[in-house]
Amino acid sequence: MTVQDWNKRLGVYLVMGIGDVNGQSALAIARAAIAGGVDVIQLREKKAPLGDIIETGRKLRELCRDHGVLFIVNDRVDVALLLEADGVHVGQDDLPADETRRLVGSDMFIGVSASSMEEAQRALELGADYLGVGAIYATNSKSDAGAPVTPQLIADIRAITSVPLVGIGGITAGNCAEVMEHGADGVAVISAIVGASDPQAAAAELKRRIAAHI
Repeated sequence: MTVQDWNKRLGVYLVMGIGDVNGQSALAIARAAIAGGVDVIQLREKKAPLGDIIETGRKLRELCRDHGVLFIVNDRVDVALLLEADGVHVGQDDLPADETRRLVGSDMFIGVSASSMEEAQRALELGADYLGVGAIYATNSKSDAGAPVTPQLIADIRAITSVPLVGIGGITAGNCAEVMEHGADGVAVISAIVGASDPQAAAAELKRRIAAHI
């Protein structure tokens, strides 16, 4: 797979771990989500043993590669390098974007989380290729997400940059259009797909609702 024009392919961005959910394995959920049309899978796993993360991560990476879906690793630059990810996403408490660039070189794109204008400006100054903005709405999927920033922060950041912006936090099929209308290039979700009884249908519905804004 080529990652050419990756920045135009962040529409439905699934964030997931490696554990089973509702009796379905991570690989089964990923296959269903890809069949439903997700554009990105980000591996975000903070609790599992590293060996398990690498083992399942390799399988997710191959699945994404086979279907032309972007594969991103959250936080762990070393894991992103081992898995030959397309991109790596770092938070405000992780390595800054410029130091991450020194490690990954020019072949991997770098995303940075931002929950304020100050964080966004700092990330852009350090070379972030895209920003994950949020939490847009209240969410239980990420314990350290903080208070909702509302879609207005997307619009405020859009006014100062053309880099891709992905809204994250509490986003569902019911509110994803509002996020896109404020200037996002994509919506990142966890429970809206992983927690759905039918992940394929959930992904397809998100894809349908944001299609008019891409």
